[in-house]
Amino acid sequence: MTARERDEEHRASTPLELLFDLCFVVAVSQAGRQLVHDLVEGRAGAGVSGYLFVFWGIWWAWMNFTWFASAYDNDDVPYRVTTLVQICGVLIFAAGIPRAFTDNDWTLSVIGYLVMRLAMTSQWLRASASESRGSGGRRTALRYAVGVAVCQAAWVFLLVVPSGTTRWLFVVLAVAEMLVPLVAEHGQETPWHPHHIEERYGLFTLIVLGETMSAATVAVQSALEEHDALGRLLPIAGGGVLIVFAAWWIYFAAPAHERLSTDRQAIPWGYGHYAIFGSAAAIGAGLEVAVEYTVGGADISARAAGAAVTVPAAVFLIMVWLLHARHFKRGPAQQMVLPLAAAAVLCCLFAGNWAVFAAGMVCAATVAVGVGLGRGTPEGPVSGGASREALPPAEAEGTPSD
Repeated sequence: MTARERDEEHRASTPLELLFDLCFVVAVSQAGRQLVHDLVEGRAGAGVSGYLFVFWGIWWAWMNFTWFASAYDNDDVPYRVTTLVQICGVLIFAAGIPRAFTDNDWTLSVIGYLVMRLAMTSQWLRASASESRGSGGRRTALRYAVGVAVCQAAWVFLLVVPSGTTRWLFVVLAVAEMLVPLVAEHGQETPWHPHHIEERYGLFTLIVLGETMSAATVAVQSALEEHDALGRLLPIAGGGVLIVFAAWWIYFAAPAHERLSTDRQAIPWGYGHYAIFGSAAAIGAGLEVAVEYTVGGADISARAAGAAVTVPAAVFLIMVWLLHARHFKRGPAQQMVLPLAAAAVLCCLFAGNWAVFAAGMVCAATVAVGVGLGRGTPEGPVSGGASREALPPAEAEGTPSD
């Protein structure tokens, strides 16, 4: 298993990577479903904290595979079989989400992680064996193998500690997990591919946005079957569509790979996507909550129902700006669009039953303002169907539309 070249041309996601991503839809759906249940029942604190813990597990498992595959994917039979084993681990983890969420019982989820990590450790050991003895690449791969194995042993230990300490230890172990790449790549980085990483993150963003649309559609359909509430549901459906479409537009407005040259830029960018992925998926859960409230199925206030959508939408906007968009903005007017939009979306929760629709209008206006400001730059905006990679770097950077 030889390392791939960082400047390899035409490096694109493989069908196996796409299958791996699609299996995470099951886990994302389970996490969202549990969040909806707690929010509808008025247990916002427990629901949000449970969601943050569970979604971290989903995100980190995806991260481990994605960055390894960007550097070492040779698509031979052993690699494919090992990846399919990891997929089985993902499905086991997803099956354990309801118990982890509601009962703080992580047994099945940890078993799923154990399956994934055994496969991941074997991949790193195989990568180290392919490097020449004494090389920096060999040391990096061995550090990853040891770090992953030690952390996984700690996760198994988590099952036998008193239940009251589980979540505190979870935080400690999560921090330890995220330190592994920093330690392992000290001295020599793995040859992950900037274009490939950008595409992989973009595809997972599409997956969570698609799950949001699916969850909202199912919620509206169920409400219509049980209640004659079409007129009350239309503003939620319309606002939800506008939010998701604006989220897509804003996220893909500028090319991320131009800033991903070393671990110093890539690791904060990659880690920050925990909030981007989590908030994007939570928007769908919030739309379900809003539908439940509208048809009388949720014993919560209108403000709480609106916050279920507006809070994750605001988090998404501010995190996209913080991690990515601000680096491509020109002038204070462009820089302030997304932060002001995030604040305006939060204010929409005071709109009562119209909170979702109001947030959707704010998101649509954000895109329109961004496009208008982009037209004011010397290069002019990129047309809706144009590829930024086909433009000179200065022109591509100068015209983000969010």
